[in-house]
Amino acid sequence: MIESSLKTINMKIKYISIIFLGVSAFSYAQQIKDTLKESKIDEVAITGSRNKKRTVVNTPVPIDIIDIKQVSQSTGQVEVNQLLQFSAPSFNSNKQSGSDGADAVDPATLRGLGPDQTLLLLNGKRYHQSSLINLFGTKGRGNTGYDMNTIPIGAIKRVEVLRDGASAQYGSDAIAGVINVILNDRNNGFEGNLFTGMNLFKSPGNNDVVSDHKIDGTTFDFNGNLGTKIGSKGGFGNFTVEFINKDYAIRNANPAIYNDPSPAPRQRFGDAKAQNIYFFGNIELPLSDGLKFYSRQGFSHRNTKAYAWTRTADADGNIPEVYPTGFNPVENTSISDFTFDNGLKFKVAGWDVDFYNAFGNNRFTYQIDNTINATLGVKSPTSFNAGGHSLLQNTTGFNAVKQFKVLEGLNVAFGSEFRYEKFDIIKGEEASYTIYDKNGNPATPDTPESLLVTNPLSGNVRPGGSQGFPGYSTDIGKSRNNFAAYIDTELDVTKNWMISVAGRFENYNDFGSTLNGKFATRYAITPQFAFRGSISTGFRAPSLAQKYYSQQFTNFQGGKLVTIQLASNDSNIASSLGIPQLKQETSVNGSAGFTFNTGKFTATVDGYYIRVKDRIVLTGYFAQADLPEKVQEENPFIDQVQFFSNAIDTKTKGVDLILSYNENIGSGKLTATLAGNYNDMQITKVNTSEQLAGKEDTYLSAREKAFILASAPKTKVNLNLNYKINKFNMNLQMVRFDKVTLIGYDGTEQVYNPKVTTDLSFGCEFSKNINLTLGSKNLFNRYPTLQSSAQVTNGNTESGGIFDPVQMGFAGRQVFARLNFKF
Repeated sequence: MIESSLKTINMKIKYISIIFLGVSAFSYAQQIKDTLKESKIDEVAITGSRNKKRTVVNTPVPIDIIDIKQVSQSTGQVEVNQLLQFSAPSFNSNKQSGSDGADAVDPATLRGLGPDQTLLLLNGKRYHQSSLINLFGTKGRGNTGYDMNTIPIGAIKRVEVLRDGASAQYGSDAIAGVINVILNDRNNGFEGNLFTGMNLFKSPGNNDVVSDHKIDGTTFDFNGNLGTKIGSKGGFGNFTVEFINKDYAIRNANPAIYNDPSPAPRQRFGDAKAQNIYFFGNIELPLSDGLKFYSRQGFSHRNTKAYAWTRTADADGNIPEVYPTGFNPVENTSISDFTFDNGLKFKVAGWDVDFYNAFGNNRFTYQIDNTINATLGVKSPTSFNAGGHSLLQNTTGFNAVKQFKVLEGLNVAFGSEFRYEKFDIIKGEEASYTIYDKNGNPATPDTPESLLVTNPLSGNVRPGGSQGFPGYSTDIGKSRNNFAAYIDTELDVTKNWMISVAGRFENYNDFGSTLNGKFATRYAITPQFAFRGSISTGFRAPSLAQKYYSQQFTNFQGGKLVTIQLASNDSNIASSLGIPQLKQETSVNGSAGFTFNTGKFTATVDGYYIRVKDRIVLTGYFAQADLPEKVQEENPFIDQVQFFSNAIDTKTKGVDLILSYNENIGSGKLTATLAGNYNDMQITKVNTSEQLAGKEDTYLSAREKAFILASAPKTKVNLNLNYKINKFNMNLQMVRFDKVTLIGYDGTEQVYNPKVTTDLSFGCEFSKNINLTLGSKNLFNRYPTLQSSAQVTNGNTESGGIFDPVQMGFAGRQVFARLNFKF
């Protein structure tokens, strides 16, 4: 018997060696069990619990299960971020405009915290972050984050949103919660989806906002999903291809409103043009009794064309002989994203073991078109390779789970992981970032002032580099690794009471170690009514991009073009002002709530409190005069500098409420859901160094604070009504976004009043294989509050447009048709 067991173990080790041959990182990791069947209220939940018997209704922490297929069929959303934005009340995602790379990647937040304070998983495995770091013009500035839109909707079965701190279970980033994307696992047939939509401006609508086309933002989406069996032992393959094409949606003010034919300094404010292609695969294959191999592959490519700020004919950055009436630079970005996860599941001495390797890479490059390097004059190219950035992540690990007969049941899980990360900045071509002198040589601090190229109209020195987005001037490559080990336990003390205790240790080779814990409990007062709560500590490691990102760029402030140096955390400029080395953010999370379930009616109410110390954000802009004299001499061509810093402590408190009811009415069925979030964040402390005494308002100005606090509206309420009768169904969704207040460059408040968006759709099942949906999102053509003429004409909005991007979006009404078919 012992000999037989040894042979079995040797066989499993042999399979492991074959599959992971060539994997560079050798270690262990944490993961979650993958056992869900259908998206129902009593399904087994895998996020937040490693107990295979735990369900959504009896977890000690709040979890939302979003059926992507059902939600996407009745809405006009074709991207994961926007779908969640209008489905989950505590999730917020902002479309951006005039924000460089963020025009291609929407910053997303949970419970109003930073985009990098929510962890993203793919089938329970840590997903890689985007290499983009959010800078000026965006919510979540100074933060990195995940690009969920690299995962096609057609490949997703459901999304699980854990609304609770979970660093003790899953590691860095899980301060606000965890989003787990579960891929389709259907093993037969083909399902396809054709979507077309367009934005309309005619009545009924909003006459304050106009476009240069009566119809714009035209969107086409096709996705196909094929499921097939592999072998005769339960293996399957599920494969998705998807293509999305979306045109510009430009938004300007009606000239009659401002009595000015061109009030905004930015002529092309609005949604960017984008084209996405995807391939995703999900494979599971039993190799022998008790041994299963799985593989998930994903590739996406996105090309986005976004307009930067307008350069007028007399601007310092324009050469009138090339652009007589000025020009609108185009940021042509290319994002290639790759993920490749492989693993083995097997049993050892009653333990369910998962050994895996998860690899991901994100590469983001910039081509700047319809632009110029003004210091080269008429000889300047009008298109530049501006370089870019990339992020690689590789995680190798194991997870083991076993249940014991202790009291009403004890579940024990433990595991370990090793993660390697590498961040690169890719240098652009020389002319994309260089200031040249009159002789065509790169200008240096020693270049005589008489040789600098000036604008004869203003007398100012012309800015160098590609206008709209200067290129990256240096190649940078930085890496790090970390080791983690955790234990996660759940004990059913009685049939009505369970407790959960988890702990996790992590060590990073660039800043040290951290230890975090979590305690959670649930008590069923009656079979329908239960109390649940948790308390935990958490952390987030500073990203490599936050530590080493450096770029010189131009920005419009109050209509004036300025040159800004974003200095890396380890630079001489940063140390000269006493900016300390970045360290990890730490948090304390607490939540408590109730659940009620009668079958037809369910209700969950959860209050939460999150205290975060040493949050990393971008500082305000320091004038060149604030720098020591020697540093000024070394950097003569910059107007301002800013940095990444552990600048603030915050406190967030709030309440999530979700009510759901279904009832048979006549021959049909009505399903109603009301979901709301109240979120109040406060900045409790600004962490400045002694060298910055007296410059606290520059270090983090009221304007920067307003952007941090505007990550989420104070309240957000979703109402969804769906009525299905025979082959027909109607879906009505209304979302109310609360007031948001920003501050302009001149210090005045910019108020965005509460708004309600309404989506309406009608569907018909022509047969069991064909379904058609017609509808409109933002039916009544609501827009953010139009800012005053003075704010807009003076360039005080961050985006340079008639309003800034806020959570409700700014594209207006869209009508759409969606055809689903299968065979």
